[in-house]
Amino acid sequence: MHKKYPGTFIVVDGPDGAGKSTLTKALGGKLRESGCEVVELRDPGSTEISEAARELVLSSKFDIGPAAELFLYLTARAELVEKEIVPALERGAVVVCDRFELSTLVYQADGRGLPPEEVAAANSLATGGLSPNITIVLDVSLDMGMERLANSGKAADRLESASVGMRGKVCESFRLVKGDGIFHVDASGTAEEVLDEAWKTIFRESSIGKNA
Repeated sequence: MHKKYPGTFIVVDGPDGAGKSTLTKALGGKLRESGCEVVELRDPGSTEISEAARELVLSSKFDIGPAAELFLYLTARAELVEKEIVPALERGAVVVCDRFELSTLVYQADGRGLPPEEVAAANSLATGGLSPNITIVLDVSLDMGMERLANSGKAADRLESASVGMRGKVCESFRLVKGDGIFHVDASGTAEEVLDEAWKTIFRESSIGKNA
């Protein structure tokens, strides 16, 4: 059974180059303006153990198999949930996280070919059944995402260096995903336009901002 918390858990997800980190930061600022306590996180990352797992799984110097990759991500997520997300939700904060469980289902199941049911079960064990209240999926074409990554000036990690075929499959999986609490936002516009659409979704689907 999923435990309910006084706080709100918002995830920003989507393919590489969609602008997840930019939107996560922008939403954090918008939520603080509305009077919320906000905790901004990234998955994997944001704790010492999670950042160590992130370095291992995203480092291009390692040849990591699909199952090992999955469990590195889940190690990072289990630590993040226990040390950061649940304590923040228990005290009523709004958690905004760059990626979460949806990325695992898309990349490790659809992208790497691991059995979806087993991936979902392993993820549920790592999170204790915790799911976001709202997941904003940023939809962007493969070409635009690759162009944005190329223009960012940062070195590509293992996932960003994946084959075009896998990256195309990931983009399509994100575009088609549906479920409770999942909302799609067109990420092809400006950062301001994307923030506006994401904020409208959060305002509509939660009590956040209504008493600002």
